Amino acid sequence: MPDNSGYSIKIVHLYPDLLNLYGDRGNIACMQKRLEWRGIRADIETCTNKDHSIDLKSADIIFVGGGSDREQEIVCNLLLKKKDELKTYVESGGVLVAVCGGYQLLGKYYKTAATKIEGLDILDIYTDSGDTRLISNVVLECDKFDMPIVGFENHAGRTYLGEGVTPLGKVRYGNGNTGDSGYEGVLYKNVIATYLHGPLLPKNPQLCDYILLRALERKYPGFEGLKPLDDSLEETANSYIAGKYVK
Repeated sequence: MPDNSGYSIKIVHLYPDLLNLYGDRGNIACMQKRLEWRGIRADIETCTNKDHSIDLKSADIIFVGGGSDREQEIVCNLLLKKKDELKTYVESGGVLVAVCGGYQLLGKYYKTAATKIEGLDILDIYTDSGDTRLISNVVLECDKFDMPIVGFENHAGRTYLGEGVTPLGKVRYGNGNTGDSGYEGVLYKNVIATYLHGPLLPKNPQLCDYILLRALERKYPGFEGLKPLDDSLEETANSYIAGKYVK
């Protein structure tokens, strides 16, 4: 069993004062606890609308959550100032987790019913506003994990993926990126972007550990792996949701 003590991970939470729908902040708590339970120090820093001074190059994991169109436009204008820094971070293998509005901001643009918000152009995706909202519990099949990925979606945007972008998972229940593509989210290098709230990570321990492992392997070449945890409670929650909606 690997000894995980003595390691540390810096998690940067972007604009939680503006983007924190449906318990997105719980994803930070989940990553923090799953690191600390293994003896790995978790340093959490926040970048807010009042304090933009964080150096993203020092981050091991960057997280950005979801918000309303108004808040999303505010955050996009702030993040455009960090666009080159974020692109360099992603292309060098930096771990970035984006949920809902944060997911949309990583693309070329997000067109709402009223305006067109310029994106960060980190992912080859774009989002158009639909006539109705896509609201549902979601169950995904992802070939990286034994367990399904479960969560909750509530979005008007329809996100379309470019040819070089891999979906996070195949929709077994719910709507996903567009409502009819059959797929949800994005995997690109060490970026995970998704519409799933809930929060996402407490009910998906394999996905959470995948994110943590990518960050640790990048920071510590030769990292031997994460010490197993007792995930019986998390697995019960996951299987209950999956079993309720997928027969």
